[in-house]
Amino acid sequence: VQLQASGGGLVQPGGSLRLSCAVSEFSLLHYYSIGWFRQAPGKEREGVGCITNKNESTYYIDSVKGRFSISRDNDKMTGTLQMNDLKPEDTAVYYCATGPVSCYSSGNYYRYWGQGTQVTVSS
Repeated sequence: VQLQASGGGLVQPGGSLRLSCAVSEFSLLHYYSIGWFRQAPGKEREGVGCITNKNESTYYIDSVKGRFSISRDNDKMTGTLQMNDLKPEDTAVYYCATGPVSCYSSGNYYRYWGQGTQVTVSS
């Protein structure tokens, strides 16, 4: 099973980026949630948000609510993290993960991980 996150880059404050997560196994997407995590230098990994498969319910940490949006397309086997109004504190390596059916803020519940993509917000 492979996940691959892409779409990171350098953006100015207030800008936008769209991250994609490609999932190699079709069967995963019919059961599991897709979570997005990030890890900034010197900080612990934190859950950014998540989308379930059933009902496509979404969850976000407070610091990104109203700015980030998570979606999924099971037919295309992808998950997406749309990030708007980016701030310097959003700078981190972003990861997508899957594994549990429900959404969890802790990455310990997620079995499969992508390799991460760097997001840098700087003027």
